Amino acid sequence: MEKIQKWSQISPFSGEKQESEFWQKHELDASLMSEGLVGSDQSESTAVSIRFDPRMLARLKRIARSRYLNYQSMIKQWLAERLEQENRNSNS
Repeated sequence: MEKIQKWSQISPFSGEKQESEFWQKHELDASLMSEGLVGSDQSESTAVSIRFDPRMLARLKRIARSRYLNYQSMIKQWLAERLEQENRNSNS
C-alpha cells in the first residue's frame, strides 16, 4: 500500500468508484492522521481499529470533507450523538 505523506497527493475524485479504488491502494501516513488531534482530548482517548468496506470508508471521508472535518472526528461525533440518543431512550 502506498502511503500518502501530504494532503496535496490526493487529487479530487470524479466519482465514488474512483475514490474507492484510490483508497484500496493508498493509506494516510500516521503524521497526517495526528494533525487532526489537538488538546487534552488526545491524551484522554483510546485508539481502536475498525475495518470498513472501502466504499463505505470513501463515503465517510467524502461526507467529512464536505463538512471540513477529519473523518475520524466526524465518526466520533456521530457515535457520541448516538450514545446520547440511546441513553435518552433507555431512561424513558
